[in-house]
Amino acid sequence: MAAARLAGRARAEDEDLLVPPPSPGREEPINTTRDANRFMFPSITSWWRHLNKGKAVTVIVLVYVNLINYMDRSTVAGMLEKIKQDKNFNITQDKYLGLLQTAFVACYMLFAPVFGYLGDRHSRKWLLAIGISFWSLSTLIGSFMHNFWLFLMFRALVGIGEASYSVVAPAIISDLFAKDQRSSVLALFYFAIPVGTGLGYIVGSEVAGATDDWRWGLRVTPIMGALAVFMIIFIMQDPERGAADGSKLKPTSPISDLKSLVRNKSYVFATIAFTCVCYVAGALMWWGPNFAFVGAKAACGNKANCGDITLANVSFKFGIVMTLSGLLGVPAGSYISQIIRHQVPNADPIVCAVTLLVSVPILFFGFVTANYSLSLCYGLTFFAGLLLNANWSIV
Repeated sequence: MAAARLAGRARAEDEDLLVPPPSPGREEPINTTRDANRFMFPSITSWWRHLNKGKAVTVIVLVYVNLINYMDRSTVAGMLEKIKQDKNFNITQDKYLGLLQTAFVACYMLFAPVFGYLGDRHSRKWLLAIGISFWSLSTLIGSFMHNFWLFLMFRALVGIGEASYSVVAPAIISDLFAKDQRSSVLALFYFAIPVGTGLGYIVGSEVAGATDDWRWGLRVTPIMGALAVFMIIFIMQDPERGAADGSKLKPTSPISDLKSLVRNKSYVFATIAFTCVCYVAGALMWWGPNFAFVGAKAACGNKANCGDITLANVSFKFGIVMTLSGLLGVPAGSYISQIIRHQVPNADPIVCAVTLLVSVPILFFGFVTANYSLSLCYGLTFFAGLLLNANWSIV
């Protein structure tokens, strides 16, 4: 009997109460569609019932904040031409535009270890709330500056605020989850980096174009930052350090920490290698749209419709390319690494090395082709971004 066969595979409480039982002595034909649905919906219900909603909400909050962190960084990159044309700033050379990112990175680099030290000893929830409030206010106040050097100072202060989050948030995730589950959640967390970067280009260029004032492009992420601070304070969990691994970690002295890290060769080489990755990703994020724009204008020359090629349009499409490469690259890198990790002990560094090596010629020829075909430039940049993004969740 169909009902008997189904009962052998499903629990009593999973039975579809809307379907009447077969009449006595009458054999009911098997309804495969109903069987499939009967197993699908109880499984979703069971998943929701067993889901740790506190952890899930915490992950959602952390991913959201990571998203707006990188949105804020690339918003400026999507408006560089408009910033350069601002008469109040009187920018005569592109090196001053590069200085905006240099100041940000310098403060970020200097204060990240400080927040790492504080994160091991104080409330991580309040460190995040204070840090995000700081960079949101710095971005907002900086948007009102009409002096380039004051604007530069506030962009540097943004680096201090963002350093608090980037150091503390992954540690919270590590204390919530263990082993492969931790890798999957970290993949989701780092998934927000390329997506946020792409959205930053789009939001910055579109808002600046809609308002005819590039400063409004910087005022979107502070509003989103205020929402993030509210969620961190009232709904995010801050687990005990080492909770996921069943251990109670206690902070040690900074000197002993440094000595231990220096002796860890894997950590040292991974740090050096990932510094190179961040250098490439940062240069691609900051100068990529401008490079493609200049190449496209040079290729077009004096042809008709060359005026349709604008930096805003290129930044918009570049944002879509970076977003799509992140949507596919981050989970792909994590998935491939987890699949081969059980057979190959050093799967993670192998995946990182292979993807990075392959990305080099693709990225190089991607920007060379900007002088000939903007579409080909976008295509090759997408594949290069796909390979670069495969590293984020693994490292």
